[in-house]
Amino acid sequence: MSFIVIIPARLASTRLPNKPLADLGGKPMVVRVAERAAQSGASRIIVATDHADIFAACRQHGVKAHMTRADHPSGTDRIAEVAAAIGLPADAVVVNVQGDEPLIDPELIAATAARIKQDVPMATAAHPINGMAEISNPNVVKVVLDKAGRALYFSRAVIPWHRDGFAQSKETLPAGYAPLRHIGLYAYLNAFLQIYPTLAPAPLEQIEALEQLRVLWHGFPIAVHVAAKAPAPGVDTPEDLARVQAHFGR
Repeated sequence: MSFIVIIPARLASTRLPNKPLADLGGKPMVVRVAERAAQSGASRIIVATDHADIFAACRQHGVKAHMTRADHPSGTDRIAEVAAAIGLPADAVVVNVQGDEPLIDPELIAATAARIKQDVPMATAAHPINGMAEISNPNVVKVVLDKAGRALYFSRAVIPWHRDGFAQSKETLPAGYAPLRHIGLYAYLNAFLQIYPTLAPAPLEQIEALEQLRVLWHGFPIAVHVAAKAPAPGVDTPEDLARVQAHFGR
């Protein structure tokens, strides 16, 4: 499948200022993300940014970048602007790779893009949860699927709830119980990507603080690629940055 990757990157970050430009072995983080995305087989890689410093850093390292408005409420809105500006056709597949994922698995990007169909305009990913600490953590988003591998619901709560298994013990996962953790990687059919910014926020989205629930609320299906293992974590904190810098030799 042909697809393109658009990487939304904002300079502002409350926990880690200037995060997209953080040095990782001599290159800015956003450039490292673009390099990983390029290994996925994507036909094009574009960084979508609202800041001239990020735009300049990308150009310096040979990465295509596109300036966007500064007032977008989400990265999805930002990549939708770029997809429209460069004239992508309605049937183009666009993958949203976050600008703070310098260790993202290229195969995960390609596999998520491959789940897009004409009647399934959005896709994401998940992986099995292996312990009680994860499933009971509200910061770990869970997803349940139908028989076709499409999302039924995303939640910060424990879903599905193993009634009999948890009645016996809440210390270990019951045998045969395989809950899924959502991975924040998204692919879109461009026709739907252009619709997304027009969708009104959903009550469930506001309750759970999960943007993808807006899509389900409005009746659009989301296909889910289930990876065999958890992906490398992204960069949200100074500790995360130090870990990734060590990986890149700095």
